Amino acid sequence: MNPPCILLLGGSFDPVHAGHIGLAHYFCTLLHPDELRLIPAGQPWQKPGLKTAAEHRIAMLKLAFQQWPVTVQVDSLEIQREGPSYTVETLRELRRTLGDQASLLWIIGADQLNNLHTWYEWRELFALTNLCIAARPGYVIDQAALNSEVVHEISRRIANPSQLKQTACGLCFIAYNLAWEVSSTALRESLRQGESVKGLLPTPVLDYAQQHHLYQTT
Repeated sequence: MNPPCILLLGGSFDPVHAGHIGLAHYFCTLLHPDELRLIPAGQPWQKPGLKTAAEHRIAMLKLAFQQWPVTVQVDSLEIQREGPSYTVETLRELRRTLGDQASLLWIIGADQLNNLHTWYEWRELFALTNLCIAARPGYVIDQAALNSEVVHEISRRIANPSQLKQTACGLCFIAYNLAWEVSSTALRESLRQGESVKGLLPTPVLDYAQQHHLYQTT
């Protein structure tokens, strides 16, 4: 029996939107993981404090991914942990529960790649997971624009999807053809103003946000 292949998508999910869903769908279709695990942030260390309660963000995630071709789990480990949410600590905790043999595939955007050298203990990520890097509109994965140490680590680890699935950690795959660009900040402002967000939020998520008066000033 082969070790499990688990696709990991972290984020504030405030709210979960079409960009998140598009990323997950793309990599699920490409990699056919055994499980998609969604990890809502507790206290993102590089972002301001989250305004929406964790219980609402979790509920919206479950609604957005309620019909999915692979098993989906919403993991609240970052929410339950005290202090800032560091990806490397999250991955260490996942390794303790999932074992050393599981293939872990952590999705990041190209904007995150540009800042990877600022992440806490970023080099340790490669000892814990494989990276699936999504190039978004407006971002170019350009070696001249990246930190030289990040370029060195990424370039020597490039692999194909089959290799990622068969390897526990240490490899990278770059998808250059993703076309989703949705701003959570802009979405929240549109919701606050009562503007249409058709196509940007799953209908069940929009219904939930309206029912619970999220992202409103009243």
